Amino acid sequence: MKNNRAIYLTVKDYSVSGENFHLLYNEELDMLETFPQPNAENLSAYYKSDDYISHTDSRRNLLEKVYHIVRKISLKRKLKLINSFKTEEKALLDIGCGTGDFLETALKDSWEITGIEPNENARQIANSKTNNAVFEIERLKTFEENSFDVITLWHVLEHLPNLEMHIKLIKHLLKPNGTLVIAVPNFKSHDAKHYKNFWAAYDVPRHLWHFSKTSISKMLIKEGIQLKKVLPLSFDAYYVSLLSEKYKSGFMNPIKAFWIGMHSNLKAKRSKEYSSLIYILKHYNS
Repeated sequence: MKNNRAIYLTVKDYSVSGENFHLLYNEELDMLETFPQPNAENLSAYYKSDDYISHTDSRRNLLEKVYHIVRKISLKRKLKLINSFKTEEKALLDIGCGTGDFLETALKDSWEITGIEPNENARQIANSKTNNAVFEIERLKTFEENSFDVITLWHVLEHLPNLEMHIKLIKHLLKPNGTLVIAVPNFKSHDAKHYKNFWAAYDVPRHLWHFSKTSISKMLIKEGIQLKKVLPLSFDAYYVSLLSEKYKSGFMNPIKAFWIGMHSNLKAKRSKEYSSLIYILKHYNS
């Protein structure tokens, strides 16, 4: 036991440091917490890798090529999703926007875009695509209250330290009746259970938190934000399985990864526990 929470798994940082971290189970919220968590001064060091794909536009190998193919399809689906909200205005904030592809897609569709990206290299790439609409994370605290119709966090919430503070800040920036979109990995999925400590979506210590549907609903409802809908990110099962196979066996096995990803998605049709999930949330007064 650490911090009065049981150790769920011990997981290695396969991307950067090779260090081991515990995942502690929070029974009240049904979520996992990475332990120990790097402090603010050290956290950025764990992102310093040429293999951290969301901070680059490179296509050097099979994994990166697959990532970009999937991203191209995902961008169309993300745009279709935010357009379905039918907001009177179209002010979008994308937190953790990486190299800015989603913002660029939204800009071309007449959205008024703003992005936040802590990584300097990724931010520079994003600004080249978005007419300098992307800022450092400190800028979040300077935006006016009720500034945005839609706020998106695509695989970002799990990275944020001081989770409660950030959720309060996000609510502060969201207009009344605005929509919050959160996409995160799901540790209750079949592929997570299959790969266990090799599951790539644990990605310790960059992922500080590991969510379930229960934890997302409970955390946000405390802040007056209500869960309206949960949608699958079915492509994630294949990509995560491909990377997990590399961690488990030392090389990529596309055939086996495809099989595990497909099996995970088939199981999720009944359980609804997909590898990653999109949560659509709104204020109570929506």
